[in-house]
Amino acid sequence: MAAPIRRRFLARLSLPERTFVADALRAETVGGVLLLLAAIAALILANTPLSDAYTDLRDFSFGPESLHLNLTVAEWAKDGLLTIFFFVAGIELKRELVAGELRDPKAAVLPVVAAICGMATPALVYLGITAGSGGDVGGWAVPTATDIAFALAVLAVIGTSLPSALRAFLLTLAVVDDLFAILIIAVFFTTDISLPALALSVAGLAVFWVLHHRGVRGWYVYLPLAVVIWGLMHASGVHATVAGVAMGLMLRCTVRDGEEHSPAEHIEHRVRPLSAGLAVPLFALFAAGVSVSGKSLGDVFTTPEPLGVVLGLLIGKTVGVFGGSWLAARFTKAALNEDLAWADVFAVAMLSGIGFTVSLLIGELAFPDDPVLAAEVKAAVLIGSLMAAVSAAVLLRGREVRYRKLCEDEERDEDGDGIPDVYELDDPEYHLRMAAILEAKAAEHRRLAEVAAAGGTKDDSPA
Repeated sequence: MAAPIRRRFLARLSLPERTFVADALRAETVGGVLLLLAAIAALILANTPLSDAYTDLRDFSFGPESLHLNLTVAEWAKDGLLTIFFFVAGIELKRELVAGELRDPKAAVLPVVAAICGMATPALVYLGITAGSGGDVGGWAVPTATDIAFALAVLAVIGTSLPSALRAFLLTLAVVDDLFAILIIAVFFTTDISLPALALSVAGLAVFWVLHHRGVRGWYVYLPLAVVIWGLMHASGVHATVAGVAMGLMLRCTVRDGEEHSPAEHIEHRVRPLSAGLAVPLFALFAAGVSVSGKSLGDVFTTPEPLGVVLGLLIGKTVGVFGGSWLAARFTKAALNEDLAWADVFAVAMLSGIGFTVSLLIGELAFPDDPVLAAEVKAAVLIGSLMAAVSAAVLLRGREVRYRKLCEDEERDEDGDGIPDVYELDDPEYHLRMAAILEAKAAEHRRLAEVAAAGGTKDDSPA
């Protein structure tokens, strides 16, 4: 009996999936660069003579009080603009479930287990440090998140030749990570729920779903409806970003007759630049502005809560994602792509320790009544993310020559038909065409041999 074919872990992507991932990661990379610039600007503003003006702007309130929307600029960025980010995350998750790595339960086991372990282990690291030192265990969720835009901005600088399979694995990890982060926010950081407002928000989501699946089009229909759903979700006490994820998950990702792109793909193409270019950088501008001094940096490594965040991101994430990947591959008998090594998975696992956006958000939610501790935790998120980025960069640079060779093999197109040769070699139709050509050549050789054996010549063949 033939041995069963072992499924490949981090195998080369199909050509359509590779194209989609390349486009998505390109947009995320640009957003990540803007995110880095915004974070640097926030740190400069918070630690220069401009700090008072920065604080006044961040704490300036506006909006209708009667609708519970008299919010500070920082709160508008956190609860309002970040909803756009989670709306795009919802679309990405829906696509992964319908057409991506998560559509096949067997293939989804690896990234899902890696993501779950990559969230559980940092939480355990944080709890172990804070509980043993008498600290506040309420920030356990802070080091559980991965910021895909920030991570890809790092790759844009030090890992330009990273194989597409590793990039796709990181993207899938982040998508699953975002889903669990939203569940954590909805379940553990929701207080004083207003059932009437929540019921009306859910009713608005139902209307959104019915209109969308009946083919109603027009931004002038959905934009006001989305604002109403968001406002009701905010008033209900559930974090308003949940509304963004819910609407993203409702969009149709399949293509119908006469459509070139699905509605989800079309809307994501329109909204992603707004999310990556405006919403997330503005959130970072008002969330990352913490005062940095020798004492504050020292407190990060001596106070249990920020220390738990740093070690959770740097060690917990790495051990969780790598260990989860190895265990899942071991018990599902998935064979690692022969072109890669477990050291590559370890480097990507360390890169997932870049928390930033969602970690900053959870940090604000976890310590609402202790601004000093919240600021220390924010500083810890920045330091932990930076340490994870530098460590991953060192590991990835050591494999740069190997990665460049793999990327060159993936990109080679010697026949100039626009399709990389490696994908043509994997194409069953290509093999059928080649088999037909070889068979025709073999038949011609047999015919010539028969003619020669009969005493004829090559010229005896019919014209």
